This record gives sequence, C-alpha cells and structure tokens, in this order.
Amino acid sequence: MNSKLSKTSRILVAFASIALIAVFFLPVWRIDLFAPQYPEGLWMNIWINGLSGEVDVINGLNHYIGMKHISVEMFPEFKYLPYVVLFFILFGLSVAATGSRKLLLAFLGLTVIGGVLAMYDFYQWGYDYGHNLDPKAAIQVPGLSYQPPLFGHKRLLNFDAYSLPDAGGWVVIAAVALCFLVFFADWYKRKKQKKKSRLI
Repeated sequence: MNSKLSKTSRILVAFASIALIAVFFLPVWRIDLFAPQYPEGLWMNIWINGLSGEVDVINGLNHYIGMKHISVEMFPEFKYLPYVVLFFILFGLSVAATGSRKLLLAFLGLTVIGGVLAMYDFYQWGYDYGHNLDPKAAIQVPGLSYQPPLFGHKRLLNFDAYSLPDAGGWVVIAAVALCFLVFFADWYKRKKQKKKSRLI
C-alpha cells in the first residue's frame, strides 16, 4: 500500500500553504466599536506586522477611561509573526513535496498549538489593556474593567465591541481546515483499503 499522500492531497496541501501568502497583504483580525455617538462605527485592523483603521480616534476615547495608548510598539509579536507565517508556508510546501503523512500530522499539530498560543497571547494583551488603567483617568468606574472581547461581542459602557477574524484570518482558517480535511479524507481512504484487503 502506498505510504504517501495522493497526488490530489499533495496539490491541496500545496494550495493551502501558498494561500497563506495572502496574510502578508490582508488584515488578520478586526475590532469594531459601535455607540450612539458613533453609529457608523469605529474599527481597527490587526495585521501580522502592524495596525490600521481609526486607531487614533479609539486612543482618544480610551484615554478618558485610563486605557493605554494603542501602538505598534506594544506588540513585540509583530517583529516575528511574518517569519512564523513564512515557516508554515515552507513547512506546508515540504509536506506537499514529500507527501509524508507524518509531516502532515506534525504540520497540523503545530498549527493547532500556534493557534492556541496566538489566542492566549491576544487574551493576555486584552486583559492587561482592559484592567491596568490609569488611576488619574478622567472617567473612573470602581470595579469596572474594559477588557475587549477575545472573539465575538461584548458590551463596554455604551459601546458594543466586536472582535472577529478579518480577511487574512479567514484565509488562515480555510487553509488549515483544508489541510485537516485532506488528512482525515486520506485516513478514511486508507482505513477502507485496509478493511477491503482483509476481506480478499
């Protein structure tokens, strides 16, 4: 029995890996804020190496409740995230080139670990950002914190905050999902072949 991934599986893994290049050109995450005084909303995009959107306006509002000034410098991850993405692209292409099932499993394991670490890191940043407030802030509500949502919706004072993947994030999710699909489809096919060979 062939111990390598099929040609179709290898092409799909290569396609998923190459698709990750989009992350260098598209924002990965998006935070939106809506309030009566901002019905059109305020937004901030998070890229793998920077920020964009109405960051200055958000900083101006958050200053009144004592939150830190959001800047690229407060995210040391921006310095090495491009290299992490490049590593996964090259790793995925090596899986496609070799057709190794073990390498594919290792690739998927690393993507899961990387995803969990990324979300934990984002949570830690949000916790610090929303809890460590300036005691001299103009507006102070005892006992209230302003930690933004990790994923989904959260009410912060009179603002509705939404935190969701942006275009680049959805590309990553789709690419990883495709690789998982390839792995399980290949596993299921091999299982059927083994069962069939035992019956012959």
